[in-house]
Parts: sequence; C-alpha cells; structure tokens
Amino acid sequence: MGGVGPIGEITAEGYDHTVAVNLHSVFFASQAALAHMGSGGRIITIGSINADRIHFGGGSVYALTKAGVAGFARGLAREIGGRGITVNTIQPGPVDTEMNPEDGPFAAITKPYIAVDRYGTVDEVAGLVVYLAGPDAAYITGATINVDGGYAA
Repeated sequence: MGGVGPIGEITAEGYDHTVAVNLHSVFFASQAALAHMGSGGRIITIGSINADRIHFGGGSVYALTKAGVAGFARGLAREIGGRGITVNTIQPGPVDTEMNPEDGPFAAITKPYIAVDRYGTVDEVAGLVVYLAGPDAAYITGATINVDGGYAA
C-alpha cells in the first residue's frame, strides 16, 4: 500500500490510496448500509491497534486512517443511537493473515510487543464480530475494542 513508509517518501497518490481504502470505504459502506436499515442493527468497523500504538516507523499515514475509523464510529454511534443501531470498532493487533503472516517481514519488530507471544487468528477477531453482532451486545456502542494479545498493554 502506498501510504506506508517514511513520511518524506509518501506520495500524494499513496496517501490518497490509503485514505480511500481505510476511510472512504468505511464511511460510504456505513452510509449505504444505513440507507437500508430501519431501527435496530449493528455497524461493526474494523480498525487497527495501530490507531493507538505503533511500534515502528513508517506507519504514520496508516495510523492516521485507522484512528479516523475509530473516531468515525464513535461519532456515528452518537448520531444514530436513537435508532437502536450500535456502532463499534474492533482494533486487531498482529493477526496471522496472508497480508501480515506471523513469519513475515514485520514479525521481528512486532512480536516482542505481543504479551501472549503469538499472532492472533482470524477466528479470534471473527469471534468478537459475532458477539458484537448479537443480542448480548445491544448496550455496547461507540466502543473501540482491541483484539491484540496485549500488544497495546
């Protein structure tokens, strides 16, 4: 992604691409969903622990956009809470994916900060999505919840 690297090397195109992927997508997807939602429901955004903690250089634009996701969700929760719709952000920490494998290039600088000494799994993030989408989470809104193995601790 063109928005990761030393700030002096990030181009306008790289910056715009990162903002479009990480912010515009969340805004316009939420807007489109709300157009079809009556009362009640859930909007769950996926941010990143890097909105709050970033342990390496070159991630400032990425962190900027992920902090924007969390801020947007909090503001939207206030705006539509009266409709019975909750809005929350899940902030995964290091998760073993194709884009960020546990044995990938960021592992050496990332793993020392993970309290449980391993990357998370997609299923662990999905479990929180399922919970937030269910009836037991009806009173949780405007929350930013880390699933990070203690990365931000």
